[in-house]
Amino acid sequence: MKAITFKNVITQLKDDLIGKDSYRGVTLSYSWLANQFGHISLGFIPTFIAYQIFSKHHPAQKTAFYASLAVSVAWLLFETYNFLGPLLLNRRSISKALYIPGKKYVFTPAWGNVAFDTITDLFFFWFGAFVSGILCAYSFKMLAVIMIILLLLLVPAGYWYLTKMYLQNAIYPFQFRLSQWEGEISAEDHEKVIQFLTNKTEGIHLLVFGTERSGKTNLSVGLSTEFSIKHAPCTYTTAMKIFSKFFDDDREILDKNDSLWTWRTSQVMVIDDINPGKPVRKDIIDAQTFLMLLDNYSRSEINREIMRSKNVIWVLGEETRAPYAELWKKMLLSIGIAETNIFSINLSTNQGNI
Repeated sequence: MKAITFKNVITQLKDDLIGKDSYRGVTLSYSWLANQFGHISLGFIPTFIAYQIFSKHHPAQKTAFYASLAVSVAWLLFETYNFLGPLLLNRRSISKALYIPGKKYVFTPAWGNVAFDTITDLFFFWFGAFVSGILCAYSFKMLAVIMIILLLLLVPAGYWYLTKMYLQNAIYPFQFRLSQWEGEISAEDHEKVIQFLTNKTEGIHLLVFGTERSGKTNLSVGLSTEFSIKHAPCTYTTAMKIFSKFFDDDREILDKNDSLWTWRTSQVMVIDDINPGKPVRKDIIDAQTFLMLLDNYSRSEINREIMRSKNVIWVLGEETRAPYAELWKKMLLSIGIAETNIFSINLSTNQGNI
């Protein structure tokens, strides 16, 4: 069964298009729609200005068509540079407007996904340019171009709107992709992150250890975000929140909160803030306490079974005390998770991220 149905999409679209965001907040799907309107405007306005300048000395239809074409080509060159720059140099940009090489990526971006996003933006730029052109001076040629662009937009627009729904229903605390992570990580731990990302097996658990500002939350959110972009139902929660959710009735939660899934029905879950790590030396939650709360439920075996079948990222504290990591691993083993499905990484050497 799909986590998000066509009916869910229509409901979300209606909510995004009707009503005031001043009192209900802005969703990611709404932001995406507004962003695409901005792309249309960036094609529309330059075309209109170019037409007004050159139409005084040239035929209207030709001027409108070539103005639309010129603006479309300009955006194609701009986006091609912004895409090929980081792809060829394998370096992130230090500017949000134009590609300026900076540091190398720790985790390589999903270039296919980035290319698809770039192409989608271009379609909206082109649509705006040719709509402006046809309003300035109608021609069948421009009408045909507009219809072709609209047809080509159906698939990417549907994909990205649906993707934003998967992202917003995960309830991440911020938007962050794995390739944005800039911390320090050993080659061995880097490989474990990639294994978690690419493994097709269910019930994989990744223990992320680190001090405060070691980047463990950023890494975990970025990793889970990659699953959301692949349209996997994901859930972000903190340890304190998940304790109360162990007792929740899923049907009641879905009915009351208009949620599309719960922690039990998600495929990937991030459990953040289990322990902060250094400089906080004392554990707030230990492995046995977590297990006790997991089992403190009239149907505790259900929670254990769900944990066994789910991919979970555990954001823990510092691993300086030898038994600490082993106690959490032992807890996972006690609920039936295979040892081969448990990975752990340590980010304590990195002090540059939150």
